[in-house]
Amino acid sequence: MYRIAVIDDDVPIGNMVEEVLTREGYEVLRAYSGTEALLLLERQRPDLVLLDLMLPGLSGEEVLPRMEGIPVIVVSARVDVQDKVNLLMDGAADYITKPFAVSELLARIAVQLRQKEQAGGTPNAEQGRLIYEDMELTEYDRRVTAGGVSVHLTRTEYAILHLLMKNVGQVITRSVLLERISEETPDCVESSLKVHISNLRKKLRTAGGREYIEAVWGIGFILPRES
Repeated sequence: MYRIAVIDDDVPIGNMVEEVLTREGYEVLRAYSGTEALLLLERQRPDLVLLDLMLPGLSGEEVLPRMEGIPVIVVSARVDVQDKVNLLMDGAADYITKPFAVSELLARIAVQLRQKEQAGGTPNAEQGRLIYEDMELTEYDRRVTAGGVSVHLTRTEYAILHLLMKNVGQVITRSVLLERISEETPDCVESSLKVHISNLRKKLRTAGGREYIEAVWGIGFILPRES
């Protein structure tokens, strides 16, 4: 699954773009200022960025040079040709003017991701591939299957499973779970962890027909080694 960052302080437009991209199967990250965008990029690396120019704090022009190696499509109301030329020369991959047609935006995104893939920007599926019995997780597209059945996980559920699959046979305490996944899923707190774990176990059980994650009473959780 490709990950796209939408950096725009216009909430209605950002919400609309997020809804469209999610419907198309993309994972969407959001930032509402230039400063927030840089913090986002420190935590997660998107495959493509949609960047508005008129941002509070740092402007889009100031943020653009900090996105080296990531295709950036500038989405702006500015129509001046010289503005477009300058931004393309400064590293933007493309430029689309507001208001825009959704079909055009999706086409421009598809072109950039195709070029990225052809240039070797998509990791090999064998890299970052975790297998536990009949369960498989591929890190590059965050795909999870159990018993050959695809399992749709939330970001928090994926982070929990990913940690457990990288530590098969080890009990992961609740405190370690919260600490290790906190950067990627700041919404997961001690009071909600039990719900996330319960939902994850149910999804895996429904797909694979068995229980994968075992609870160690009073301590944490484990993917037990095969006996």
